[in-house]
Amino acid sequence: MSLVLGPAWYDQIVSGRGGSARLRARPGRSGTASAPATQALRLDPDRDAILQVPSAVPASPLPLIVLLHGAGGRAERLLARFGPAADAAGVAVLAVDSRGSTWDAIRGDFGPDVTFIDRALRRTFEIVSVDAKRLAVGGFSDGATYALSLGVINGDLFRRIVAFSPGFLVEGRAEGRPRVFVSHGTRDEILPIDRSSRVLVPFLRLSGYAVTFREFDGGHDVPAAIAAEGFTWITT
Repeated sequence: MSLVLGPAWYDQIVSGRGGSARLRARPGRSGTASAPATQALRLDPDRDAILQVPSAVPASPLPLIVLLHGAGGRAERLLARFGPAADAAGVAVLAVDSRGSTWDAIRGDFGPDVTFIDRALRRTFEIVSVDAKRLAVGGFSDGATYALSLGVINGDLFRRIVAFSPGFLVEGRAEGRPRVFVSHGTRDEILPIDRSSRVLVPFLRLSGYAVTFREFDGGHDVPAAIAAEGFTWITT
């Protein structure tokens, strides 16, 4: 199914740019429930991916979020920021570096970032046992834009999408029907809410998605309470 675009959505819903955004990795039975708390996956010597497992590891498969940084960011900095909230919620985190300064489809086509995320997921599924029903993708700013776009196209893999201050949606062939959590500051000057989330959320709802939307009095940021709610929401 492709999302249907209309003129009112033109600036925030960008037509697919030609590259494939489909991910092939799937949770299996090779991973174990426990693993070192935080480890680099060592898939790339410069821009890698980091896996964080909750400090209290249950015997059952873990909820997991693929977490994506904003423009100019790095996985380690994003993990330092959101890792404690994820740990408190009992959620494993796969924080991934983009191949360039931001994610491929933000400025061009889907391509190398999709390939690398797929590799990182395959490796993660070998290390830890992941609950396929509680597998999410999320991010902040450009990472939220990319997570939202990748999540809709791979909704048969990701059951939840967490978008902290997204900018727009790169439209493609939608699969599945993931639930969506969006937050945005009403005083955001980087990605103004009236031109981003206040357009995206109604569009997603009209397209049949269940969306939890949290506006807050603030700028281009994620308050601690919003972060805690977003990560806990993954587990419910």
